[in-house]
Amino acid sequence: MKTYILVFCMLCLGVMSCKQDTKQVTGVNEVSKQSEEISDMSIYNLPSTWTNQNGKDIQLKDLKGDVLVMVMIYTTCKAACPRLVADMRNIEKQLPESTKGKVNMIFVSIDPETDTPERLKAFAKENFMDEEPWTFLRSSEQNTREFAAVLAVKYKEISPMDFSHSNIISVFNAAGELVFQQEGLGVNSDATIQNIEKAVSEM
Repeated sequence: MKTYILVFCMLCLGVMSCKQDTKQVTGVNEVSKQSEEISDMSIYNLPSTWTNQNGKDIQLKDLKGDVLVMVMIYTTCKAACPRLVADMRNIEKQLPESTKGKVNMIFVSIDPETDTPERLKAFAKENFMDEEPWTFLRSSEQNTREFAAVLAVKYKEISPMDFSHSNIISVFNAAGELVFQQEGLGVNSDATIQNIEKAVSEM
């Protein structure tokens, strides 16, 4: 009899476990504090390793939980990149104080050979971005190309330390799903800020 009771309990636990495993998230942009699931559209599925300006290795999934605002630049750029930096600063400045603590502003280098962690750190200090919410990342050329493809960012080396590239700022919700992109230099950022605030409200 004890054996039958034990088997019955194990079967009940198995059924409960299956029910939990089949729980699904409905809606691409719905983010729940209780849910640990990552959708197929999330950048947190990418296994690549990145190094920040402090020399710390991370994976993109380590950024989970914040709304991410990302742009791809390179630190030796003298034309478009300074304007992209200004656009990112302008976006961050206009965010409500209640929103800022839930947003991570990220620069991803398209020139990882030049943009070492030390160089990224120096660039951050030069631009007064060496504290939160600013993050600078670099990785291998392969990982950088893969991530650029995800963001629909095109770039090409046209001479040593000089690249042509897309000017796109991307917004990801707390689940790592792309929800909005701003393209161009010095454009009106109202729609970007609205989408950041919306993503924060859905956390």
